[in-house]
Parts: sequence; C-alpha cells; structure tokens
Amino acid sequence: MCGYCQNDTTYILASGISALTKVAKMKNNTLTIYYDGHCPLCSLEMEKLKRHDKKKLIVLENLHQDNFDTKFPHINFNSAMAILHGEYQGKILLGLNVTHRAWTLVGKGALVAPLQFPIIKQLAHLFYLLVAKYRHQISNFLHQRFGIGVNSCDNNTCAVNTEDVNVIERNQNKQ
Repeated sequence: MCGYCQNDTTYILASGISALTKVAKMKNNTLTIYYDGHCPLCSLEMEKLKRHDKKKLIVLENLHQDNFDTKFPHINFNSAMAILHGEYQGKILLGLNVTHRAWTLVGKGALVAPLQFPIIKQLAHLFYLLVAKYRHQISNFLHQRFGIGVNSCDNNTCAVNTEDVNVIERNQNKQ
C-alpha cells in the first residue's frame, strides 16, 4: 500500500460523510418557524398549527426567547419581525412560503394550495406584508370585536416590551 492510498481513502471517506450529512439535512422534513411570540394572532396560528402536527414536523422558535440571536445567528431578528421566517431542508423560507410549507406538512396543504398559484401568490404576498406590518393592531381588533385571542393594545397604542427594544437595539448595533 502506498502512502498516497491511505490519504486518498481518508479524503474520499471524509467527503462521503460530508455528502451524507448534506443529504440527511436535505431529507429532514422538519420545519422550524421563527415567529413573533408577542403577537396574539401569530401565537394563535402557531398553536393551531401545532395541534395538527401529529408527526411532530414543526418546531416553533419564539423570536423573543432569551439568547435568540446567539442560538440562531443566521436569522436576523429585525427581518424576522417584519416577515415570517422558516427553515426547511437547509433553506430559509419567508412569509407565505413558510405558511404553505407548514400547513402542507400537517396534511392541510389543500387549504393553502391557492397561495402558490401565480397571480394569487403575488396578491396574497402583498396582503400578507400588510397584515404582518399591522399584526398587533389586527390582533387587538379581533379581540375587541370577536373575543379572539388576547388584547395586545391599549388606547390605540400597541405595547412594546422593553425587552424587545433591547434586542432590536442590539441587532441594529451589529449591522
């Protein structure tokens, strides 16, 4: 056996393990959703989603948890507060793509399938961005009118948790 053979075999073995790791990650059907846990509307949807998640394919991560930026350095807090972020098979999903993947994984894909139709997808995305921007006010309205969720706003002002402000400021200083 020559000296090169041992090194070549080691290199091929290491490359094979690396490739297998990538393949395993790609085949992982777990969806991680990074959501605004201080948003009653968002939390309500996540709760409903988890009730349907019989195969345990959805992992929920509250953006406001301690050390979020340390645990998930690849997720920008400010971006995730503006638009829903998810991670599936090593790829970052955004907005309605997260919603579509989540409900599909729990067997309710037919309900959200129209969100992927070309014209509907564009309109739904614009509507989603509007809802995401005003989610706390919408949550408050739904609570006042229909008793859905919890009140997140008082006197037409949505409360901002000082802890959230500190996290936002830390993230802005990093950029």
